[in-house]
Amino acid sequence: MIGDRTVNVFFDEVMLGHDPQVDLPFIPSRVEKRVRSVLQGLHFNWSYPEHPGRLSAIKKYLDEHPIPGIHLAAGPSATYEQLSRVHTTSYLDHIFSLAGESAWLDRDTTAVSPGSINAATAAAGNAIAAVESVVNKKSQSAFALVRPPGHHAESVRARGFCLLNNVAVAAAHAQSKLNCERILIVDWDVHHGNGTQEIFWADPDVLFFDTHCAAPFYPGSGHLDEVGAGLGEGYTINVPLPESSGDIAFEKAYREILLPAARYFKPDLVLVSAGFDAHHNDMAMNLTYNGFKVITRILQDIADEHCDSRLVLVLEGGYNLVSLSQGVHAVLEVLAGGDAEKPSECGVEEVEAAEIFHRTAFSDDV
Repeated sequence: MIGDRTVNVFFDEVMLGHDPQVDLPFIPSRVEKRVRSVLQGLHFNWSYPEHPGRLSAIKKYLDEHPIPGIHLAAGPSATYEQLSRVHTTSYLDHIFSLAGESAWLDRDTTAVSPGSINAATAAAGNAIAAVESVVNKKSQSAFALVRPPGHHAESVRARGFCLLNNVAVAAAHAQSKLNCERILIVDWDVHHGNGTQEIFWADPDVLFFDTHCAAPFYPGSGHLDEVGAGLGEGYTINVPLPESSGDIAFEKAYREILLPAARYFKPDLVLVSAGFDAHHNDMAMNLTYNGFKVITRILQDIADEHCDSRLVLVLEGGYNLVSLSQGVHAVLEVLAGGDAEKPSECGVEEVEAAEIFHRTAFSDDV
């Protein structure tokens, strides 16, 4: 029943300060010239898709539709030391030098605005706080509602609207300071988590499982044979899927691939890069709200079985504000003790209902 389990939701308005406005002057650079040439070649006015309205829409919907067992909290910003566990110091020095500035960081249109560095360190810090919350038994699970997102950010490079890899920073903190030796990171964002994969590519203590829309969909990585290297070979599991994939395919991937892997790995903590752009109203894929509930319940079962329910979700993508806010709400209901319905193929329930409605027209039975 909803309310039977406690969930801490981490949110800080500082993260609304990340707001690149592409029509304003940016610091001149080679990247700036390249991005401007790309934008000028478009036949429409492009605006930065990852905007503050994403978090505002989620918070508004949660305020209007409160869930028993949910408690709001805010954590401190991540420190340089915490970030340097997964990012190089040269990269961090460059990022911090851009505080108060507007600049393009990567040719794939990743940018910062004057408030972005404070927002990014707050995002990583709240991901850490969410992990500390479950490890210290202040809640059974936690959800870090953060932006800018993180799973595309590599150790030396910002990509895909991501500046700092929030889930990787949280995982490294759990290993370094919270005695969590083995971390399971699950990424259900529609885009492959290239940054998380790169950071833990050769790490046998992090099992990375990623379902995503198959290449050439951005960022073009996450092929089936990308399984890690060195000591980490076999600890990266990619499940590239066609755009038509929906609830049934996702449930099958999580039950038949992830569950056995998790039982073998026996994680001390489960982290999730939770993007909602796989919803059928968003960018690609055909997940429903119940589909997100189903995979959340599977992850909750893994956490219950192996690591004393320690499950933390960290927000990634999701750009349709309705499906984003309602998707987060649906997941939080499950985390708080709610149920998920058995998934079915899209349209089957509607056909069954129509069959019942029309049945008497083709029968002598009254």
